[in-house]
This record gives sequence, structure tokens and C-alpha cells, in this order.
Amino acid sequence: MQKHVVAIILAIVLWQPLCQAQVGNSLYQQLGERAGINELMTTFVLEIAEDERVIEHFRNVDIERFHHMLGEHLCELTGGPCTYTGADMVEVHRGMAITRSEFNAIVENLIKAMEHHQLPTATQNRLLSTLAELHGEIVGQ
Repeated sequence: MQKHVVAIILAIVLWQPLCQAQVGNSLYQQLGERAGINELMTTFVLEIAEDERVIEHFRNVDIERFHHMLGEHLCELTGGPCTYTGADMVEVHRGMAITRSEFNAIVENLIKAMEHHQLPTATQNRLLSTLAELHGEIVGQ
């Protein structure tokens, strides 16, 4: 019985700061703010560049602008102090005919980038959940 009580107390002591950290930090902060988002987007763009499943959609893209706009949009979506100045997602993706499989490939690239930067799983899931809301504005446009 004493072992169970000690285990429960230990779990509470260890869990409480983790919960407080999650509650007190916006997703923007968990991603490392502007610098962290910029680094993450750099890795993400490099992952896309090596992915034969989706690279065709990016052959004629201004990569510098693409990187900047991704970072700006992500900053805004995650609660940062940025204002996204690009076109809405439907307009950006119009005519690209991105399939569900291609969308999933892009998500895989983002996951690889997040894992490369050793982002906690909870942070990864929060970001993926935020971005999943854009699915309908991207796929099939």
C-alpha cells in the first residue's frame, strides 16, 4: 500500500509542473517563437524538397517567399504576434489539385521536421490539430 501511495505522490509531483507548463505556454511559445518557427520551416521546406511525392507542386515556387509565408502564417495560427499577409488557403492552392495522399505526404514531412527539432509529442499534436483545420481549403482546389 505504501508503495502505491508513494507512486501516486511521485506522479502528481512530476505531472503538475508539466501541466502548468502546457497551460501557461501558447503553441507559439512551445514552437520556440519566431526563431523556432523559422528553423522548423527551414527543415520542413528541405523535407519537401526531397519528397518525390510532392515536389512537382513546388518546382516553380519562389522558395524564399514560400518559407517566409509559411513562417508568418504559422506564427499567426499558433498565437504569435504576426499577421499573415498572404492570400487565403483556397486561393493559394487553387488549380494545384492536391490529393489527399499528397496532403498526407506534406504532413509526414512536417512530422519529420518536428521530430528533427525534438518537439514534444504534445506540441506536435497541437500543431497538427491546428493545421488539420485547413485540409478542406487545400485538398482538391
